[in-house]
Amino acid sequence: MDAGMKDKLESIEEKFERLNEQLCEQSVVSDMELYTRLMRELKQLTPVVEKYRVYKAAQKSFEEAKTLLDDGGLDRDFREMAQEEYDASRELADRAREDLKILLLPRDENDDRNVIVEIRGGAGGEEAALFAGVLFRMYSMYAETKGWKPEILSLNETGLGGIKEISFMIEGEGAYSRFKFESGVHRVQRVPETESQGRIHTSTVTVAVLPEAQEVDIDVNPADLQIDTFRASGAGGQHINKTDSAIRITHLPTGTVVECQDERSQHKNKDKAMKILRSRLLEAEREKQNAAIAGERKAQVGTGDRSERIRTYNYPQGRVSDHRIGLSLYKIEAMLNGDLDELIDALITADTAARLRGSEE
Repeated sequence: MDAGMKDKLESIEEKFERLNEQLCEQSVVSDMELYTRLMRELKQLTPVVEKYRVYKAAQKSFEEAKTLLDDGGLDRDFREMAQEEYDASRELADRAREDLKILLLPRDENDDRNVIVEIRGGAGGEEAALFAGVLFRMYSMYAETKGWKPEILSLNETGLGGIKEISFMIEGEGAYSRFKFESGVHRVQRVPETESQGRIHTSTVTVAVLPEAQEVDIDVNPADLQIDTFRASGAGGQHINKTDSAIRITHLPTGTVVECQDERSQHKNKDKAMKILRSRLLEAEREKQNAAIAGERKAQVGTGDRSERIRTYNYPQGRVSDHRIGLSLYKIEAMLNGDLDELIDALITADTAARLRGSEE
């Protein structure tokens, strides 16, 4: 382990010890906000410190075994034991060192946040809208397997049961870390129920994933907002409100428009619309910062064109293919019922490997 990495780990371990001491102080225990913040910091440091202690113990055992072997004069049985300890501890130390390289990679500060997911039908008309509904169901079922709560913020349905556009929040610690790789164009290949000739149609759906923004993250000046109210209307004339409870908020400086008509209460619709607006503005700010750091960066959500895709769902073959990492899984039914961990884990692993390569260049 190089000196720079060791110094960083020693510093983290010292901070870990200080946090443990602070959390025992009465002044901290009685201040719930401070206590929660310090506990969050401690939780983030814990995996690093635990792995570093594993490394140090293994390294110590390795050095002790090496000293015994170098000194010589051991009988055969004792030498075999020392050699076994030498090999095992060296392997453990090497593995722990590689794990520490990953744990020390810069953390995405949004990983622990709630997430707002926006799904829109792209190319393919009603078939795209129907598949947008399938993706919403898939993500909702996946969230429920994690014990997270999906909540619809805004919904615009078609008359045939499809979804033109939906925004929903998933509340749960770590939600963003699991959903953030879903952004992009999703392509579906299947035979629509209305297709009498049995021909396969191709449609696209766009997905945007935004970390939930807090008021402290982004300052929205009320003077920059144009707020309009109108009567909500459901698909096919269903659930039409007789009051102007639907809300449209326009952020004048950026031209960002958010509509929400899911609730019958104007106040609730406004709250939900503001959540979406803040998150969109925060994401736009993050993209600007990333572009300044990394040069040209592809937009998170494309046009919905068939050729611009991150994933294909092929119903006839029972296949889901993620084109970014070249992974195909032949379990489309299970995945559309929320079994997404294998795919998401593979995406996280590929991202970690890419960042690790970047840190070593």
